[in-house]
Amino acid sequence: MKTFLKSAAIIICTTVVCLLFAAEPGASPSQSGQGFTSWLADLEQAYQGNNQDKIGQLIQQAKQRPEAFLPPAGGPPPQRQRGLGRQFGSAQSDSGYEKAPIPKDENEKTILAVLDDIITNQRYLNVPQNDGRLLRLLAESMNAKQVVELGTSTGYSAVWLGMALQKTGGKLTTYEIDAGRAAAARANFKKTGLADIITVVEGDAHQKLTQFKDPVDIVFLDADKNGYIDYLNKLLPLLRPGGLVIAHNITPGSADPRYIEAITTNPGLETIVRSGVSLTLKKR
Repeated sequence: MKTFLKSAAIIICTTVVCLLFAAEPGASPSQSGQGFTSWLADLEQAYQGNNQDKIGQLIQQAKQRPEAFLPPAGGPPPQRQRGLGRQFGSAQSDSGYEKAPIPKDENEKTILAVLDDIITNQRYLNVPQNDGRLLRLLAESMNAKQVVELGTSTGYSAVWLGMALQKTGGKLTTYEIDAGRAAAARANFKKTGLADIITVVEGDAHQKLTQFKDPVDIVFLDADKNGYIDYLNKLLPLLRPGGLVIAHNITPGSADPRYIEAITTNPGLETIVRSGVSLTLKKR
């Protein structure tokens, strides 16, 4: 099955590239739109997770909105992304300067080994490694004490956040609606030694969040995309001034326009979007 999915992924990518370049005379891999490279990264995740349903959704997304993968007319070529996009001329991308994570000590070595196992052997989708590293960097540099995550999956992003909170003395509360994923995440947290730092709340987060009352330093959204606006409305009052709301899958065809409107038109917020991740600062 994995061999079939790999072959299918390669065929799909090649087909879409050809269609896009045919639709845009003179286009080259370095001119492809950010939406396309984000789509490729999502496809890579779906393949790694053996998620046939997600692969099907991505195919439909490409069919329904091919224009989302092209750069704006007359605009500068966007930066390339990680993942499968590197196979299409992105060796010059900024992420190409990065090296693999280097463990500082035995504790980090153990955690990084578990992270590698999650990506390699566990079937559910998680954020790419680059985004996990970004979460760790932001949480540790902010000296975060309280982080809330929506969408645990098998705990990959939570472990990256947990690495930071291990140093800052903070805690992570992460919400997961699927019992199987929640169980897998708890097992991973135990393997990393982060079980005392990370609390998994199982069930519908839209309901469970009403019980959360503590001040928050960082909110990370990676759950149901149509639910982002509700999560924002519930957690923004708890977010401290200077805190961050980080949202994943902010890409054409995935991002909820209501959420985008909320984080870009509120004068109390400052938002940027890079490589499919939005960073929203609650101004002081």
